[in-house]
Amino acid sequence: MITSLSNNKIFTGNVLKIIALVCMTIDHVGEMFFPSAVWMRIAGRLAFPIFAFMISEGCRYTKNKARYLGTMASMALIMQIIYFVFEKSLYMCIFVTFSFSVSLIYAIDYFIKKKNFTSFILAFGIVTGIFYLTKILPKTTYFWVDYGFWGVMLPVAVYYFKGFWGKIIAFSLMLLLISIDLRGVQLYSLFAVILIMLYNGKRGRMNLKYLFYVYYPLHLAVIYVIYLIL
Repeated sequence: MITSLSNNKIFTGNVLKIIALVCMTIDHVGEMFFPSAVWMRIAGRLAFPIFAFMISEGCRYTKNKARYLGTMASMALIMQIIYFVFEKSLYMCIFVTFSFSVSLIYAIDYFIKKKNFTSFILAFGIVTGIFYLTKILPKTTYFWVDYGFWGVMLPVAVYYFKGFWGKIIAFSLMLLLISIDLRGVQLYSLFAVILIMLYNGKRGRMNLKYLFYVYYPLHLAVIYVIYLIL
């Protein structure tokens, strides 16, 4: 649990996820219907950082690590099949990014726990594979993982830094690296740091852990159908 030094800890994990969903929707609507509305793209820059932070929290507190990774990877596979069938695209969606993040966290945890050569090879192999898929392969093909290498590393960095300020520093540094890598309006993602600083470390009364899995493909489908109608 992240503990703030401030008394103004007003956001639960549920509230942050809902904020991220709203920002993501604004971004995708703007991308599809209002490409010149820069403010909509700026609003969307808050979504990924919030989701990434909550992924690190999910990895720490999940009671079933295999199911957590399995659900993420299954959604990644489904979405990529849809993307390739309808758009012939090799663009890897956010579920792929987070699947890499969770895999890397679990591999490093396994290495820390076992401290043997096999666990080292596993962790090193996953890091090397992710680096190749996100930094090397995109330079020669149309393959691209959403938010790139530093996007994958964001939940990992937050997961391993301890304490409130340690996580905030790691979070801010990784967002800065992503902004340098992607440029443009991505720099506005740093405003997500303010929202995370108001996180009280609690999930919230309702269990919304599957909301993102359902909402992501559903809202894209609705936006696409409206686009076809118009």
